[in-house]
Amino acid sequence: MTELPGLEAPELGPTGRPASVFPEPAALKRHGPARIIALCNQKGGVGKTTTSINLGATLAEYGRRVLAVDFDPQGALSAGLGVPTHDVPTIYDLLLGTNTAVVDTIVPTSTPGLDVIPANIDLSAAEVHLVNEVAREQILARVLRQVSDKYDVILIDCQPSLGLLTINALTAAHGVLIPLECEYFALRGVALLVETIEKVRDRLNPAIRLDGILATMYDARTLHSREVLQRVVEAFGPQVLETVIGRSVKLPDASVAAEPVTLFAPEHAVTESYRQLARELIARGAVA
Repeated sequence: MTELPGLEAPELGPTGRPASVFPEPAALKRHGPARIIALCNQKGGVGKTTTSINLGATLAEYGRRVLAVDFDPQGALSAGLGVPTHDVPTIYDLLLGTNTAVVDTIVPTSTPGLDVIPANIDLSAAEVHLVNEVAREQILARVLRQVSDKYDVILIDCQPSLGLLTINALTAAHGVLIPLECEYFALRGVALLVETIEKVRDRLNPAIRLDGILATMYDARTLHSREVLQRVVEAFGPQVLETVIGRSVKLPDASVAAEPVTLFAPEHAVTESYRQLARELIARGAVA
């Protein structure tokens, strides 16, 4: 296509679309009720926990009150934020109704405005205990309803499966964010996950919507990464977020240090990517 004289072609982002500039969000005049977002993908190792931690931290930077719910028995989100998980009340106690108050499980983190409900290996037994419960898919929703007014956003870090715990998260959520590693095998499962979200919408939670697909672990130097991202955009169009999270050693280093990358490497490019993700979700209306 011939360019008109004096007009430059718009700069394209990694997704092949013109790169948008997402503005710095305005401060909130009041807080709550929270919009609940489930970070979900049945494939492991795609960046769900890393995104939960760092998206939560960047939203808190922008003045949002954030509650991160560790909903994976591995407890990686809790560990990544330096939150103790043993001999403390956890999300497992809340699901089983052990007379534990929700506020007694909430732990503040080193990032002001970011709190956590921790999890540990006990959560792996929850599905067995819940299978005979009435309205078992709605237990997490009832738990989070008790503290929703105190937060602007609640992020649920799901385990890599489509079992009862994940269905609970999808039933409680207003939106779903799908982190997707730029790798072929990660791409294969997205259609199944979207189908599951549609079933939950039809049968359990008519309000749920797909907030976006987030490309993670992107390496522009490799043809494979570029091709996978191109195929995702072709398949899902505007549902793919413009923000792309690149590979960076700073992310595992920050996890070892038990703090968000916003604190560990505040000026790094990957930190700015997560800030852009927060701004994009706010601009899209996924977060207040």
